[in-house]
Amino acid sequence: MVLLSIQTLPSSCPTLNNYTFNYRSRRQSQSQSQRRCVKIRSNVIRCGIAEPSGEPAPLGQKTKYNDGLFEKAFMTLFARKMENFAAKSASKNGSQKEEKKKGWFEYDYDSFVDVSRKVMQGRSRLQQQQVVREVLMSMLPPGAPAQFRKLFPPTKWAAEFNAAITVPFFFWLVGPSEVVEVEVGGVKQKSGVHIKKCRYLENSGCVGMCVNMCKIPTQDFFTNEFGLPLTMNPNFEDMSCEMVYGQIPPPFEEDPVAKQPCLADICSIANLSSSFCPKLQA
Repeated sequence: MVLLSIQTLPSSCPTLNNYTFNYRSRRQSQSQSQRRCVKIRSNVIRCGIAEPSGEPAPLGQKTKYNDGLFEKAFMTLFARKMENFAAKSASKNGSQKEEKKKGWFEYDYDSFVDVSRKVMQGRSRLQQQQVVREVLMSMLPPGAPAQFRKLFPPTKWAAEFNAAITVPFFFWLVGPSEVVEVEVGGVKQKSGVHIKKCRYLENSGCVGMCVNMCKIPTQDFFTNEFGLPLTMNPNFEDMSCEMVYGQIPPPFEEDPVAKQPCLADICSIANLSSSFCPKLQA
């Protein structure tokens, strides 16, 4: 999805605290301070993951994250917006049960994913994508798409700039990523973003949610609303993903994801009798 966040710095990160105290020492030379600044920036990004290695957990294991107030605020904001479209739970007598909304900062990532799953219920692929579009549009100020088009016309610079800011601002949603060089229209440029292990796919375990609630809506939003083409290529074998700014996405019918089967080992609603995920049907 098109989501923005500000990475918070967990106070429990010993590496960062040590460098902070060292940095304040007036006895350090300028070169030493500069080297420490580089290390600080590196560790700031890695402190969002609670894994000892600072990297996503191996395939088959769920990555642990340290989510701060800013991350939970965004989870709450989007979850509440999406709850307006979520399917209601049924009570014992069969009627729809009104669920009490959680308070601010009471939502976590699992709650956010659970709301996404409820939005899928009873909706076709196109209807799911339309819900995400409406949620995204509701969070933008009036005239935002037009302003974006003026600031970021579909140029190499705009594509590379958006790739660069995707890494820190999409961290809470998809996990750690890095800018990579890609080829767009025969031109090599650093407008690609390699997501190491997508947090959304890892937690949902659902091909349909990845495609209908993230990939297609995000592609369409950037390409059609913002005027900056974007193609997303999820890898369902290792849960990585590549975002390519500046590349026009293919029609859904020609996209390899259209025939992607369910992730039988991890999807709670997988349909093993179908050759592709049923949620990808129109």
